Amino acid sequence: MIIEQPPRIYRWLFPGAIWKMPAAKGSPKCVYLTFDDGPIPEMTPWILDLLDRFNVKATFFCVGDNVRKHPDLYDDILARGHHAGNHTHNHIQGVRYRSCDYVRNVAEAARYIDSRLFRPPHGHMRYPQMLRLGRMFKVVMWDVVTRDYSPHMTARGVFNNVCRYTRNGSIIVFHDSLKAVGRIEEALPKAIEWLLSQQYEFKVI
Repeated sequence: MIIEQPPRIYRWLFPGAIWKMPAAKGSPKCVYLTFDDGPIPEMTPWILDLLDRFNVKATFFCVGDNVRKHPDLYDDILARGHHAGNHTHNHIQGVRYRSCDYVRNVAEAARYIDSRLFRPPHGHMRYPQMLRLGRMFKVVMWDVVTRDYSPHMTARGVFNNVCRYTRNGSIIVFHDSLKAVGRIEEALPKAIEWLLSQQYEFKVI
């Protein structure tokens, strides 16, 4: 559970970040579907077509260098009514870089991604980096990690993570990347169908 749903103490480390959207009493239940690490031609178009099929909108946290290489895919994300966010230019972890270099990498990604949303890869960054980036972006973490990226997970396990941990206001993370191939194709449509059956509405950040 520590992986799939970050514990409260971990959320306290970055109080300025958004981990879960507030759930208003009396309003319909909502979830926020997000995708990290794309766009790539091997996965993103399939996800976009699937979302169209269910009439679901999502938020894509894009790697700047992927947008540079595949600008048509980035444009397609926006054209279909989805939102985009910054996920650094080279998918780097903040804890491995000096703050100035990390912020510079995020700024490079911003040349290609027009968004005020930012998500750090793996959720790892130093507190000073959080403070600096928090002045320029809305930092978005997550409430549920499906773990579709893990070679140790099955598609059934990914789907079960959605069913077990999702709650009203959850920000759910899937990946439009090669590391999710073989799991997301089965788990994502089932997850969307299950969420709809549970009367969740899909919203974008």
